[in-house]
Amino acid sequence: MQNKNFEVIIIGGSYAGLSAGMSLGRSLRNVLIINEGKPCNSQTPYSHNFITHDGKVPKEIASLAKADVEQYKTVEFYNGSATKLIKSADGFEVKLSSGERFHAKKIILASGIKDIMPDIPGFAECWGISVLHCPYCHGYEIKNEVTGILANGDMAFEFSKLIFNMTKKLTLFTNGKCTLTKEQVEKLKTHDIGLNEVEIKSIEHENGRIQRIIFKNGNTVALKALYAKIPFEQNIDVSDFGGELTDQGFIKVDFMQKTSVPGIFACGDNVTMMRSVANAVAQGNLTGAMVNKELSDEEF
Repeated sequence: MQNKNFEVIIIGGSYAGLSAGMSLGRSLRNVLIINEGKPCNSQTPYSHNFITHDGKVPKEIASLAKADVEQYKTVEFYNGSATKLIKSADGFEVKLSSGERFHAKKIILASGIKDIMPDIPGFAECWGISVLHCPYCHGYEIKNEVTGILANGDMAFEFSKLIFNMTKKLTLFTNGKCTLTKEQVEKLKTHDIGLNEVEIKSIEHENGRIQRIIFKNGNTVALKALYAKIPFEQNIDVSDFGGELTDQGFIKVDFMQKTSVPGIFACGDNVTMMRSVANAVAQGNLTGAMVNKELSDEEF
């Protein structure tokens, strides 16, 4: 690319990044969207709970979104991976794995997160298909089915309450010693929610569709779906530029999507546990508007 200087660089070209790009393109801002092309929902067959796009393939939604943003000629795209973000005298420098460097007055981090898969054979192959993170995105399609939850502690208890509304055929798998309180365990029993503390050996599946859980003691349990709360890490190292994370590991932002570093904004899965296409689009739209306002205030 001949142009190396932009008003705004957006790192991440999925739903949040594209939404922010549209907002800025409609504001006549010179924008570069850098996209590595590795969304966390890449193997999810269908996306739900996004009005007008309910039930569409995530890749299809992203393709339609990109086609919309491409209509705005002040927005450019670059396929690549941003490896380092450096504060410069008049803004920021973004270094890519290719060695190229781009400059911008403002940065939007729509870089998403990377899920860290547990060491359970079959889990990763089922992730996003029948091992699920969100009842709002996928719960309706498996309502009233035999369902499991893979979690422990307070998060497991809270998740159990939420999933119990979708099915009464529910078992909590802690994959080892249960860390729930006695009161929480009694509450699960009151609602006939099963509790299984045996360590899991593997997940048997067909093309990502769970057939059964196989335990280390040789027992098996047949399931239709399994909800899971697993750890994650940021796709970009915020310590490079002095950014802060919350206690939960999300990039810390204020109500205007500003990070703790002036000039850097963030939106999408990297800032909230509410991981959905609809939420990412809404956050991106807001972030684009906030960046445009900040540029306008500084220029006026």
